[in-house]
Amino acid sequence: MINFIKNNQKYFTIGGACILLLLTAQQRSQIKELKNQQFIQGGDIQKANIIDSLNSELFNLQSTNGRYELALEHLYEVNPSAAKEFDDYLNHETE
Repeated sequence: MINFIKNNQKYFTIGGACILLLLTAQQRSQIKELKNQQFIQGGDIQKANIIDSLNSELFNLQSTNGRYELALEHLYEVNPSAAKEFDDYLNHETE
């Protein structure tokens, strides 16, 4: 048996190299698939970031809108005619 291996060592080496080459090719294809999967997940994360930024922007706009409403209420208390003029302009002239 030992003599057989010694006599055919060249063929065993070539066979082992072919097996390693096939395994390497298979691993590369698996790595490529995994990278594509991570890219898809990255897209989901990007969508979540966009939704989060839209929620933050909406919160800021709602806060600003609330401040305008409070200011208009104060204007009705301080100067009702100016508040009425502003309200009429806002509701009828800006559409």
